[in-house]
Amino acid sequence: MNFKAFLDSKDFIILDGAMGTMLQAKGMKPGETPELINIEKPEWTMDIHRRYMEAGSDIVYANTFGANRLKLAHCGKTPAELIPPAVENARKAVDGKALVALDIGPIGQLLEPTGSLTFEEAYELFKEEIIAGKDADLIVIETMTDLYETKAALLAAKENSELPVICTMSFEQNQRTFVGCCPESMALTLEGLGADAIGVNCSLGPKELYPIVKKISLWTTLPIVCKPNAGLPDPETGGYNVTPEEFAESAAELTKLGVKIFGGCCGTDPEFIRVLSEKLSSMKYCERETDIPAAVCSPENTVVIDQPRIIGERINPTGKKRFKEALINNDINYILGQALEQAKAGADILDVNVGLPDIDEGSMMISAVKSIQGITNLPLQIDSTMPDVLEKALRVYNGKPIVNSVNGEEKSLRNVLPLVKKYGAAVVGLTLDENGIPKKAEDRFKIAEKILARALELGIPRQNVFIDCLTLTASAEQAGVMETVKAVNMVKTRLGLKTVLGVSNISFGLPNRELVASNFLAMCLTNGLDLPIINPNIASMTGAVRAYKLLAGIDENCIDYIKAYNGVKVTTSVTGVAAAEEKHSENELAYAVENGLKGEGAAITAKMLENTDPMEIIDKILVPSLDKIGQEFEKGKIFLPQLILSADAAQSCFEVIKQKLSESDSKPIIKGKVVLATVKGDIHDIGKNIVKVLLDNYGYQVIDLGKDVDPQRVVDAAIENDVRLVGLSALMTTTLGAMEDTIKLLRENNVNCKIVVGGAVLTPEYAMKIGADYYAKDANETVAAAKEIYG
Repeated sequence: MNFKAFLDSKDFIILDGAMGTMLQAKGMKPGETPELINIEKPEWTMDIHRRYMEAGSDIVYANTFGANRLKLAHCGKTPAELIPPAVENARKAVDGKALVALDIGPIGQLLEPTGSLTFEEAYELFKEEIIAGKDADLIVIETMTDLYETKAALLAAKENSELPVICTMSFEQNQRTFVGCCPESMALTLEGLGADAIGVNCSLGPKELYPIVKKISLWTTLPIVCKPNAGLPDPETGGYNVTPEEFAESAAELTKLGVKIFGGCCGTDPEFIRVLSEKLSSMKYCERETDIPAAVCSPENTVVIDQPRIIGERINPTGKKRFKEALINNDINYILGQALEQAKAGADILDVNVGLPDIDEGSMMISAVKSIQGITNLPLQIDSTMPDVLEKALRVYNGKPIVNSVNGEEKSLRNVLPLVKKYGAAVVGLTLDENGIPKKAEDRFKIAEKILARALELGIPRQNVFIDCLTLTASAEQAGVMETVKAVNMVKTRLGLKTVLGVSNISFGLPNRELVASNFLAMCLTNGLDLPIINPNIASMTGAVRAYKLLAGIDENCIDYIKAYNGVKVTTSVTGVAAAEEKHSENELAYAVENGLKGEGAAITAKMLENTDPMEIIDKILVPSLDKIGQEFEKGKIFLPQLILSADAAQSCFEVIKQKLSESDSKPIIKGKVVLATVKGDIHDIGKNIVKVLLDNYGYQVIDLGKDVDPQRVVDAAIENDVRLVGLSALMTTTLGAMEDTIKLLRENNVNCKIVVGGAVLTPEYAMKIGADYYAKDANETVAAAKEIYG
């Protein structure tokens, strides 16, 4: 199918509305598996598809949202058994009058590093769904909150199907997804990976989605999709707070942002789609021109290269004996330490090079990339001379990275640029070819032109090509110094491309290297250098960049410069290892926990236990560190992945303490017991599982009853374990009644406990109305409730 021609055939494409809402109206009970209805009551889904088509839908979603192997395990069915009949039912229902989309929803488990599901496992799960749904007209990946999971699904679709792919993610009112992804990073990453249209669905109503869609419109050239809920959930009624007419009016406002594809999510029905379709039928599509800047990203952090940005060079074994030892010994903790030091010193991007003849570079690169992106939100630059290593890293990277590098040799252009295109990365082009590095700036410029031309031929956007004019050693190639500076200026002014330089090379073999390097850096910055690759731990190098930004008027009102140096004693030079010792000497364990370093935290704890009381470690270091991280999470300074990683690091410390206590026959340290459950009829347990992780790591014993839990089981567990706190979770408005029933049963049985409730559909007012003692908007607030109760 020519998807572009289909989109161009009319001003707006209309999707369908909610499937779950309609199935529940037909009698599906909370907790039932919707996908089983495809074979048990196919007339239900066919009627729903037909009604949406008659209401104006151009595309209907097959009833396959949760048809992955893990979610279907409880009912003994497979994707291959349930997806084909779902697609067939939809096709029969619309009878050629609408397209049928294979609907791919989240797996239902958190991916690494926050969860235990690997990227590779997620890919295989999605691959099964894609293959089973091969007879659909297109693929929709929707309701995603994790960019990593979305990437796994999109790669599975692109590599196992020729169908067009729409990707939509779910954002909260803070303009981030549940796990912290921002709209800019979503747009950069998914367009780069080859999605055919991107946008938002679920979570919010059309009015609340406006600022999020506006951001997306500034960061993508693709058609934009908007499939909102019917407003916000109303726990009082179990429904939503927006009428079809209000929904259509708010959706119409989104046309000003260039939205092309509209539909409805939770709470919407054929009437919503009919009114929406009628409203849009009299409107014209607003063409938009988007000038996307040069940028790279992690899920939480988009770095726009609109000013000099520092690429940290320390994750590289060249000339570093200790780093080589770390690679040979698979000492990931050392590598993570280098990443954290550079981030704190002022790096904006981290170069990752693990090339060493004595190791499996591909495996080490995968391990390094996965580990580093787990403990910092700085984007990464993947640095290798081997295309297969580059691809392994690009595949597991979460976001849009830089590839370092391609050069003017035909072999390099042929092997590297297709990888850059496939994975949507930016690329560093080195101005050398089969004849080596040209001595003259003009010849280096010609190679830069060649690299750019080949990149554009493959469809790599111009803003994704960065040029490295190559720094030659001044002691050996003194005449080449100014040629490099000249070449940087030519590339910047004539080609308009971003420029990169490995600055430190300039001073090899000279005394007082720092003086030479910092002056060369200043020269290059004034001639258009955008991305200096330096050691940010060297104060004079980082300072040169900060001073340039101040003097060039980039750092308005000197805010960043003053923030960096006000009241700070600046040393002339400091090595990475020395910096680590200086920064962490007072409290290495707190540093490890706060930065999610599990191995380092466990090792430090074991050493401390030789002469420190376990409770002192817990009360004076572990718990305060978790509190600090919790406060940063509440303020939006860090996001869910960092919160969970810190909790995991604390858990590794607690395990060491528990082992020590068991060896000495001491009584285990338990601050109190807590029963957790997702209420009857609700099969969503990710939020509850996150609460469990945090409570575990604060020293509470958690009795986890799982999901879809009968009220009597909660009562029995609370009495049997003599708990003082019960936590209940619900994600669907239709299961709030079960939450209220559970609370009533606890009260009727005179269980001496407090009750904390949470979930996306709850409000503080409704929580109090149904008899809860605490409302927790997130896992951190549940911990606060436990601390208040147990002291």
